[in-house]
Amino acid sequence: MRMLPVLALAGCLVFVSCGNHKSGKDNVSQNDNNDDDADIDLPGKQKKVSSRDYSITKDNSYSDLFLDSLQLEEQIKARNIKSGTARRMRSFYNTRNYQYAWFASDGFTEQANAFWNLYDYYVTYSGDSSLNDPELEKTMNTLVLQDDLKVPSGNETFIKTELALTQHFIEYAQKNFEKGYVKRKELERFVPVKKSDPLQLADSLLTKKHKDDKYYEDINPDYKKLKAELNRYYTIAKNGGWPTITTKQKSLKTGFTGPEITQIRKRLVLTGDLNTTDTSATFDDALAAGVKSFQVRHGYTPNGVITPALLKDMNDPALHKVEQLLINMERMRWMPIRPSGNLVIVNIPEFILHMYDGTKKAFDMNVVVGKEGHNTVLFTGDLSTIVFSPYWNIPPSIVKAEIVPGMRRNANYLASHHMEKVGGTAANPVVRQLPGPWNSLGLVKFLFPNHFNIYFHDTNAKGLFSQDKRAYSHGCIRLSDPKKMAEYLLRNEPEWTSQKIDEAMHAGKEKYVKLKNPIPVFISYYTAWVDDNGNVNFRDDIYKHDEQMITRAFR
Repeated sequence: MRMLPVLALAGCLVFVSCGNHKSGKDNVSQNDNNDDDADIDLPGKQKKVSSRDYSITKDNSYSDLFLDSLQLEEQIKARNIKSGTARRMRSFYNTRNYQYAWFASDGFTEQANAFWNLYDYYVTYSGDSSLNDPELEKTMNTLVLQDDLKVPSGNETFIKTELALTQHFIEYAQKNFEKGYVKRKELERFVPVKKSDPLQLADSLLTKKHKDDKYYEDINPDYKKLKAELNRYYTIAKNGGWPTITTKQKSLKTGFTGPEITQIRKRLVLTGDLNTTDTSATFDDALAAGVKSFQVRHGYTPNGVITPALLKDMNDPALHKVEQLLINMERMRWMPIRPSGNLVIVNIPEFILHMYDGTKKAFDMNVVVGKEGHNTVLFTGDLSTIVFSPYWNIPPSIVKAEIVPGMRRNANYLASHHMEKVGGTAANPVVRQLPGPWNSLGLVKFLFPNHFNIYFHDTNAKGLFSQDKRAYSHGCIRLSDPKKMAEYLLRNEPEWTSQKIDEAMHAGKEKYVKLKNPIPVFISYYTAWVDDNGNVNFRDDIYKHDEQMITRAFR
């Protein structure tokens, strides 16, 4: 049996209800009685095509860009697309009323970035060359590097790219999905089609029944756990949520007495942080334990003190939590399936690197990620090389913004910062920083080749790791204990003892070490998930990805 990628959602869609969704004839598929075998071309059986949904307009659509059906037909002819795939593409865009799936006027939809990462990972590592598309790859690799991408309506390049992505999405699904786990109508709604009420969508997701008894959560435990939490928060939101807690105090801690303490008790009971019927107005040790539970689940140091920032998180509406859970369940469908061996996962909003040995957690490590405006991007790759005592080849953007102005102010700027010019011109020099304790990359870096020039590295700014919120870098990921990482990666190579690793880190001479077995790296963005202890976690939407997606899908 083929392994299912996380993309394969079995019978449950987050943004479009699978049940009670038909409206007149708009959403009714042709021959729509039984869709279980829609992923397979059967001899003598006409494949079904969804009817065009004219209820989708620019006022309620997920994307604000629309195609003309003739543009699809021209692309089908120009690319000589197989009849089965062409039929599925027509059905896909009928469901969307020919709304773009992968672009909006302000750039990529989140699903476009997610699918491109999945496609790129599959093409690179599967050994299957049938989906290779050099022209599309060249275009996408250019577009994904643009910080402020704008998509003009009717632009031929974006139309071709949009339709090529859809073609490959359908071809990918046909190659990788198990029969029955993804129905055709559901596949057509993998990318949301229009704004919907989050409570109605949650209700549909939680109550939808499948006659074949095949559900996505049965093959994705992480998704199943998050769905259970959706049920909890949906129930709270449906019943009116929780009241807003107010206080005039700068902070609340054990010993304080006031009416807000009773409200806080009730708030923490609702989300399972506190199990009590006590309604006392005094902040006691039991309440402090509940506050610590809430703090851990929201990424704070668990000290039992309620600060204004913590109170703000407590007051975040239950409806927003429902939206946040739906958004993150959507994201879980687009990650590649976990490999059986070692794996590195960095969850950006969590500021944590997780090292896995199969299903067993080897260790966790605090990280610093890119600050807003220098976002660490989401992708997968293979960690293949360790560089001890590295040079820092300073990116042109940093040279232009920081180094050149410094050189103009001070003729000794480069030498005083242990830097040297290795090329370029006076106006646009190529600059690198020498190996050593002063180096911004620290004493070691870890490479996993990618289009974005993102890597792991040491840092000489150690103080940032003690902070709860750690988005400070220019985009690369700083490790709190890089020597531990090096020792783990080289643990099966006897010549690389702890002492030799330490010597290489302090040698002052750059040294590259290739790993015998590269390790997959997944860079993810989950603001809600269930941890190893079974507790749902929430984090800040530091790059505003949730906010953008919620606006498109719900508001």
